[in-house]
Amino acid sequence: MSTFHDFLEKIDNPEHKQRMEEILTWVKEEFPHLDPEIKWNQPMYTDHGTFIIGFSVSKKHIAVAPENVGMNQFLDQIEKVGYDHTKELIRIKWTDEVHYSLLQEIIAFNIMDKADCTSFWRK
Repeated sequence: MSTFHDFLEKIDNPEHKQRMEEILTWVKEEFPHLDPEIKWNQPMYTDHGTFIIGFSVSKKHIAVAPENVGMNQFLDQIEKVGYDHTKELIRIKWTDEVHYSLLQEIIAFNIMDKADCTSFWRK
């Protein structure tokens, strides 16, 4: 978690900070081969130099960014659990349950789908 220390320290609300730390820790434990990084002041995980998933925080929610392909692949499930979303990100309200099984599927899909990817973002 040292990679994300400064990011987490900037979260004023202690409950939000703890929740974000739990999510980031879960990703690292579930996918230990992923590399934790900070880019554009946001925590993310990469695999062989390619983006897998990123996170950001706002006053009202945690934003999860799996890239558009990841969004499209799981759109029905994202809507079924009640998460608000855009074309590029999922919004998990601070009061919402974190559906770790859905996050696990999204991350696993991105790892598999980008196994041969040689760029940071999909082209």
